[in-house]
Amino acid sequence: MNELKLTVRGVLARETFKCAKVIAGAKGLDRQVKWSHILETKEFESLINGGELILTTGVGLQLDLASQTKYIKRLIEKDVAGICIEIGSSFKEVPAEIIALADEFDFPIILFEEIVKFVDITQDLHTFIINQHHQMLSQLDTLSRKFISLSLTHNGILKILQELHELFQQNTFFISDNMKPYYYPSECKDIEVSIRDTIEMSSMTHTEQGIIKLGDRKFALMPVRGLGQTWGYLCLQIKQPMAKDFLFLLLDRAALAIAQILLRNRTIEERKQNMEDVLVRNLLSGREYEQEDIHSYLPTPSRNMHFRVFIIHLDFLETNLSEEDWEEIKLQRSMMIRSLFKRNGFFPAVSTRKNEIAVIASFIAADHLKNETDRFSQIITNITGMEENNFIEGSKCTFGVSAVYHDITDARTGYEEACKVLELHLFQVTKTNFYENLGIYRLLLFLKESNYLEKYVNEYLSPVLDYDRETDGNLFETLSVYLKCSGSKKETSDRLFIVRQTLYHRLERLETLLGKDFMEPSNRLAFEVAIKAYELLGKSSNYNNTL
Repeated sequence: MNELKLTVRGVLARETFKCAKVIAGAKGLDRQVKWSHILETKEFESLINGGELILTTGVGLQLDLASQTKYIKRLIEKDVAGICIEIGSSFKEVPAEIIALADEFDFPIILFEEIVKFVDITQDLHTFIINQHHQMLSQLDTLSRKFISLSLTHNGILKILQELHELFQQNTFFISDNMKPYYYPSECKDIEVSIRDTIEMSSMTHTEQGIIKLGDRKFALMPVRGLGQTWGYLCLQIKQPMAKDFLFLLLDRAALAIAQILLRNRTIEERKQNMEDVLVRNLLSGREYEQEDIHSYLPTPSRNMHFRVFIIHLDFLETNLSEEDWEEIKLQRSMMIRSLFKRNGFFPAVSTRKNEIAVIASFIAADHLKNETDRFSQIITNITGMEENNFIEGSKCTFGVSAVYHDITDARTGYEEACKVLELHLFQVTKTNFYENLGIYRLLLFLKESNYLEKYVNEYLSPVLDYDRETDGNLFETLSVYLKCSGSKKETSDRLFIVRQTLYHRLERLETLLGKDFMEPSNRLAFEVAIKAYELLGKSSNYNNTL
């Protein structure tokens, strides 16, 4: 690769430089020479692009020391490769201060101690550089065909990385969020995580190529893009100076070949996701399914294999989406959710709708650990923190998680349980995301479905509710707070902000309406359940009225 890069050191080895001598900036001899330029003027800013080897008879240096210093500094700032000065009548000696400045910035100063033909030098260097470019384009074409050929083979990404390793003899990586990382050789595995973290913390945009640093190591980074998105990054470690233009052109060809592999895999992924989606919906709705699909998309059953049904309700509607756009969002959501569950140790089967994502989240756990919820809570936290550009706006999501099951035939029951959690969230009755933590509401929801709940509420609370309606009173609130305070009169009066005498009067009225034994344990429990049921029915009614 370095044969395609002309450096100051390489220039000095050419026949036209046999009488040249380096007097300063010897540490900068590996600077790349992109062109040569004869410069005999003091004002050159608009004439220089950077990377030029300047040839001069010293006309621009026929100045006082301060002006000479400024002249050299301007050349250094323009990132020229170096300056070659012909010693003669125009310029006889380089001051020590200029030599010190050049050494400080590793800026090569080369002297011709006899008269040379600049036209011969420029012709020689330009011919060499043009031939270099031709060779570079030829090699790029050859390697591009090689990369495309490798992309059509099994495990093509790894083979492309191997080819880059052979070319540069450096570590190569392909890093993506949605798939396993690739790296070659295998010894560089430990570096991959550090590179991933560095990319995430980098100020580079997702579409930029560039150089990143990891300690004292440098890596060339090339985004792999397709369908308007960045799918990952091709990364090559670089240890010695090399022609960056050619390097990034080559990495771009390799990235394009990897993108073609990912695009084919994406098509396969879409087909697989659609089939998985159908299976999950069949399981959740209790419909028939193919036994072969179970083996394809769900883990093999075992004694320690359990699952929960995890539902994400998206509290926003996708509007004005074409079918093509929705399919893209659907696939991205499914891939992202699947990746998130896998990172937390689950075996997920995912189904995605516009306002709901359903996951049958299988996991291995001993009996005494199967009911733990920490990993599910972590997933909820991760999703909640997602922004809209991640295809899910986490702050507008509601979650429902079923109890733990072992037999996949219970998936429908799990789905119904998760939906009940979502229902209570929508009614603003509970804050828990787990069905087993719903407490009495598990029973109340069942009674609500059987249409028995209203009758139960009427039997226990109608005297109090009728009294409040007729007198514009607040006995129901008093009864509710009194029960919550476990019959403590002081605490009840404090919560209601009323004097003790007023509370006594209200409690007497409650005894008249409900009976003197309404605080007996069994009666008290019945009234507490009735109050919860009344609140559930009220919030359910209010919610339904807003639809």
